[in-house]
Amino acid sequence: MDGVDRVREIGIFLLQSSMASCDCNMLPRSYSAYQVFDEITAPKPRLRLSWRNLSLHRKPAKWSRSLRSGPALEVIKAEDMGKTQVKDDTSRFTWIQIGPNITEEQKQAISQLPRKMTKRCKAFVKQIICFSPETGNLSDLLAAWVRFMKPRRADWLAVLKQLKLMEHPLYLQVAELALLEESFEANIRDYTKIIHGYGKKMQIQNAENTLLAMKRRGFICDQVTLTVMVVMYSKAGNLKMAEETFEEIKLLGEPLDKRSYGSMVMAYVRAGMLDRGEVLLREMDAQEVYVGSEVYKALLRGYSMNGNSEGAQRVFEAIQFAGITPDARMCALLINAYQMAGQSQKAYTAFENMRKAGLEPSDKCVALILSTCEKENQLNRALEFLIDLERDGFMVGKEASCTLAAWFKRLGVVEEVEHVLREYGLRETYSKIPASQSIAL
Repeated sequence: MDGVDRVREIGIFLLQSSMASCDCNMLPRSYSAYQVFDEITAPKPRLRLSWRNLSLHRKPAKWSRSLRSGPALEVIKAEDMGKTQVKDDTSRFTWIQIGPNITEEQKQAISQLPRKMTKRCKAFVKQIICFSPETGNLSDLLAAWVRFMKPRRADWLAVLKQLKLMEHPLYLQVAELALLEESFEANIRDYTKIIHGYGKKMQIQNAENTLLAMKRRGFICDQVTLTVMVVMYSKAGNLKMAEETFEEIKLLGEPLDKRSYGSMVMAYVRAGMLDRGEVLLREMDAQEVYVGSEVYKALLRGYSMNGNSEGAQRVFEAIQFAGITPDARMCALLINAYQMAGQSQKAYTAFENMRKAGLEPSDKCVALILSTCEKENQLNRALEFLIDLERDGFMVGKEASCTLAAWFKRLGVVEEVEHVLREYGLRETYSKIPASQSIAL
């Protein structure tokens, strides 16, 4: 093949490519590609330009529409037409009618879309709100939106934020499909959010599949993503996978943060292995890493419910060492541990320390002290305790009154029971009356 033939073939290929991608017809029916190329490459006689040869109003030639190639596209705004159909050679998607025939729930969801949302995003969210499997495939809907609207990452994030805010059931599916789109510009945090979403729904397999897809795309797991996996395995009761993932975090060679430590402590608490959780607390203290109060409270609650007063005392001290001020609930958990262990004196001491610290004792704390007195059959001490509280202006609540009434009933002191219940009822009535009227009564 000589050079002229080679140039001829290249020219024909380029011409056919341009014809295929062109949206309007450029050639008549009787022309072939070779004829066109011959006309283009054939030597032309020299023309002498003159003003007579120039025409500013020459009519264009009437070309045939039979040579129009490429996909035939028909796009109409969904808000203006009942149905919009996107046609091409590979997929077809029928846009859902956004009109009076949609359900009330869909109308309500559409009415709550933010006004500042762009039209391209709002139109897409409307389609998702009204989407059903009978109307087509979700991936086709996304592909049509990407093809014609050319969204940027900001558009994707606006759509996903709105779907998450609405708690739409297709949120995670849309987010997962978005990862495959080049315009989304996916990063590791996008994968982490989806894994976290699946973890909250206890869809372990979907979360693991997303993690595997992330690794296949070349993203390296970091401490944040692995911590999300530990939390998920912890809530699912899979302690083995939680421990393996936690060890994987350590292999990263980075200092562990409080979220990573806290997630593993909670895993041990849920598994009932409180001692191993406490070991991690001491490891954190050595590195001056302190978790949130909810982690300490969970460990304290575990020891309290088991009646392990020594463990509860250690965790209570660790809470103060971490710079966290104990609240009334934490004090109640410590008192409950002493009460279950039958250590009444320590329960009294913890109650008095709480009052000295300026904390208002809860009704639960008072009920626990009364239960402690009942266990040791110390009726006089219980009465002194109540008189002391009343002297300080503390009103006994419903739980403490019921505890005392049940104790009196078991002792067979019926009149005292009636007196306690009557007094409680009067106090409930007075509490709803202004102070001036109660004094007058």
